[in-house]
Amino acid sequence: MDNGTPFFPAWFHSLAPLGSRTAQTFRQVRTYTLGQLENCFGAWLPRDLFPKASQKANSRDRHYTRWRTFWCSLWQNLNPEASCREVVRQLQALFCLEGGPPISEEDGAYCRAKARLPLAPFARGLAATARKADQLAGALSWLKGRSVKVVDGSSLTLLADTPKNRSAYPPTQCKADQPSFPMMRFVVLFSLVSGAILAVAESRLAVAELSLLAQLTSHLTKGDILLGDCGFGCYPVIALLQHLLGVDFIGRPRRKIDGRQRLKRLGRNDWLIQWKKGAEASPWMSLWQWQALPATLTLRAVKGSLYQKGFRVHQLTVITTLLDAQEYPAQEILLAYLRRWRLEMCLDDLKTSLRMESLRSRSPDMARKELFMRLIAHNLVRCIMAQAAQEHLVPLDRISFKGSVDALRQFSQAMAQAQSKKKRRSLWAELLRTLAADLVPERPGRREPRAIKRKKNRYPRLVGPRRKFRDHLKRHDRRKLSRLRKLGLM
Repeated sequence: MDNGTPFFPAWFHSLAPLGSRTAQTFRQVRTYTLGQLENCFGAWLPRDLFPKASQKANSRDRHYTRWRTFWCSLWQNLNPEASCREVVRQLQALFCLEGGPPISEEDGAYCRAKARLPLAPFARGLAATARKADQLAGALSWLKGRSVKVVDGSSLTLLADTPKNRSAYPPTQCKADQPSFPMMRFVVLFSLVSGAILAVAESRLAVAELSLLAQLTSHLTKGDILLGDCGFGCYPVIALLQHLLGVDFIGRPRRKIDGRQRLKRLGRNDWLIQWKKGAEASPWMSLWQWQALPATLTLRAVKGSLYQKGFRVHQLTVITTLLDAQEYPAQEILLAYLRRWRLEMCLDDLKTSLRMESLRSRSPDMARKELFMRLIAHNLVRCIMAQAAQEHLVPLDRISFKGSVDALRQFSQAMAQAQSKKKRRSLWAELLRTLAADLVPERPGRREPRAIKRKKNRYPRLVGPRRKFRDHLKRHDRRKLSRLRKLGLM
């Protein structure tokens, strides 16, 4: 029962003689979801993430409650090839197994339930999973143990070429014979310790990454260190972080550094330099923010050689606002930037292992929810990896993300069939042991050039709606038409 109302009113009198155990069994059916993911991750997400609505939609318990819809959507994002129809089929099978009520075989109710989920709780869930991943991974032993966050950007393709998606995320200008799809640009903040995504900002492709970074400044706290590539190593970003937010910066410089900018030598290839404020205001900053920036910046430039086979850059120059060479040695600054290179693979894990390179949603609102769900799924896998690394004392970087996703899929199915909490805890411990034992081998000399091996097919490009597309006539078709015309049959 719920609020004094029987869940199965027609069965209430016939089930009453069977006692409370039967009622408990049917109550479990209401919370049963695919793979029992809530048993794996329920403690890592806020309990009140998707509360029941007080009135109208989602105010009563139906088949697709907010909480069940969220977990079903999470399972679907951990299995990117799964369709909404497959989710409904699994729920049908589970309810039939447990003796629950029948579920419609159509997937429309599930899709509408996903569309009704509010967007704000997704950001809360993303931040909560990132905090949990950092707790499980521990703290840094260098840079005085300060919180280090990394900023990076990328773009996505929306495969659903609908008018709403094109309006919100206009495609790039392509040639007439090339297909174009709606494109989304996004910038993420992720933790240097665990690799978990802390926050995300998205917009159309025409919006610059610096403008999206400005939307994420509320997720930076005083005393943080931000790592970024040369796209973020410019005067306005560094001055905004240091003087308005109290956040230090480590990254590649966008300006060219020469001897005229040097102020003081701190060590070998370690200098204090001075940058001057530009004459024109940055378009992504407000006027009062630009006027509040100082006229000059004193920075530290560290040049070092981080030779590692397979990397594109062997010698690099890094600028930072950490000016004390005693508290922050140059080697630690270079090491932090090298680790940022390694954690750029987090975006590759999202695009390759979780298939986030393209989104399938047909509206901008659903595309944002799909983006958040992929990021939450990524964070939860990072939590598992961090827990396995801490319990079995193995390097976190050596645990395979793809292997963790594959193992989670199989072990969650086994946990769903477990009859007791003790057995589920045993399966969870075996999952962590398996991840720690199956480490990625160290391959320092491996090179992965950006090239493809297979030839692209010779089919024509689909440059318009499929219903309006007409294929080119083949050679034998043209001959057949020519013979029919000669015979006067056409």
